Amino acid sequence: MEKERNIVEKYDANMRPNSRPEGSIRWYSPLEEPFRICGLAWFDKERIYRRLPLNPSSKIPEAVDRLADHTAGAQIRFQTDSPSLAVRVKLKGPADMPHMPATGQCGVDCYVGPADTLLPLYYGNTTKYDISLTEYECTLFSDWTPTMRHVVLYLPLYQGVEEIWIGLDEKATIKAPPPYASDKKIVFYGTSITQGGCASRPGMMYTNILSRRIPLEFYNLGFSGSGKGEPEVAEVISQIQDVACLVLDYEGNCVSTELFRQTLPEFIRIYRLAHPTVPILIPSRIRYGREEITPRLYNMRMERMEFEKEVVRELRQKGDYNIYFFDGSDSLGGDDFFECTVDGSHPTDLGFLRMADAIEKVLATIVLGSM
Repeated sequence: MEKERNIVEKYDANMRPNSRPEGSIRWYSPLEEPFRICGLAWFDKERIYRRLPLNPSSKIPEAVDRLADHTAGAQIRFQTDSPSLAVRVKLKGPADMPHMPATGQCGVDCYVGPADTLLPLYYGNTTKYDISLTEYECTLFSDWTPTMRHVVLYLPLYQGVEEIWIGLDEKATIKAPPPYASDKKIVFYGTSITQGGCASRPGMMYTNILSRRIPLEFYNLGFSGSGKGEPEVAEVISQIQDVACLVLDYEGNCVSTELFRQTLPEFIRIYRLAHPTVPILIPSRIRYGREEITPRLYNMRMERMEFEKEVVRELRQKGDYNIYFFDGSDSLGGDDFFECTVDGSHPTDLGFLRMADAIEKVLATIVLGSM
């Protein structure tokens, strides 16, 4: 018996899941040339969709290990003249978050741009599927003009991907994507916000927004509720080479200011042993949506921000001129900052867009100086 559509889908075709691919489609594995998997530091070695190594050299917390399977920040890049594009996705689990759309947790975003040009990229479509499924097929575009274009697919933010296949017209040409401006990478380590909670779709996570503005590869190492600055995690992150900038944005996961005081200097010390001169940027967290009515939250944020300033000031006085502080207090905007979250903490798309706008200039200046 065919499943009955919900009442909105029944009356509005735009609210229905994407159509499944039709016609002469050939399926490709993005693990093969000329497709390029980006945003996963250990992918070239391990060939799996995972943000940390499968067997880290240091024992990392179980939560971090499990969340490393979530593909936040991962991208599939290629060029094609195919008039149609579809994806077949096998997830590690279902969409099950109460305050984040399935399109953000488990969906795939498509952006396109001119051939042989890294940027700009323009929004194409997002996979909309039956969220009770863990495997789905979706058409992202069809009947487009068959001209060569740069395609970027952003993978799910809060779920793992077992397999993904790219469906193109059987007569289509496929080429390698345009190169980045440099082999250097920008690495973000942080919280659920860093991981993309609660963007409506993968392309709206703020590190993904920044990746469409700064022409370098980004690694997203946000671990929801679990990026707490552990020394073992610092050691693993230190293994990433050719880094243009490390952004340490994990203060929100520390259950106390005292824990943050214990971990931040040690994290920096461990990282500096491997990378004495790589720029490090420490942004203070965004404002809580309920700060105006909960002074305790404001006071805690101010306390931690002063500590971050102190750490950066002392290290610079000791000769580390490649460490920087960024005040994130106004990253969500002015008087209406509280309108930018889904729950008082996690940004909506508006919040993420404002966060990217706020930090872009500072980050770009630091990165260009390191190249």
